[in-house]
Amino acid sequence: MYSCSAKCCENRSASLDEVQRCIDNCSTAVNRAQTYLQNEIELFQNRLQRCAMSCQDNVRDALPVKPTDKDVANGRANLEKCVIECAKTHVELVPGLTKKILDTLNSKNY
Repeated sequence: MYSCSAKCCENRSASLDEVQRCIDNCSTAVNRAQTYLQNEIELFQNRLQRCAMSCQDNVRDALPVKPTDKDVANGRANLEKCVIECAKTHVELVPGLTKKILDTLNSKNY
């Protein structure tokens, strides 16, 4: 992208608009890849967040109407265990996600 953009600036007969269009064309693939990567990371973060929220809902649902300090402590411990499991599960997904992203970015169709 940088060498392509530099070549755009070497054309002394091009107008400023033409140079800018040329540079924009050079960065199209990088911008598309960046958008794809941001979307994949956002989806991953959303999945992790939904898992943690599900843990929170389950703990909240399990608490009695008037929880004791012991109930709250148990709920907190259960929430912590559940969220840790969410994290472990999602960490295990990272290699597959990385491969998917790299395969997509390296594909000729991308």
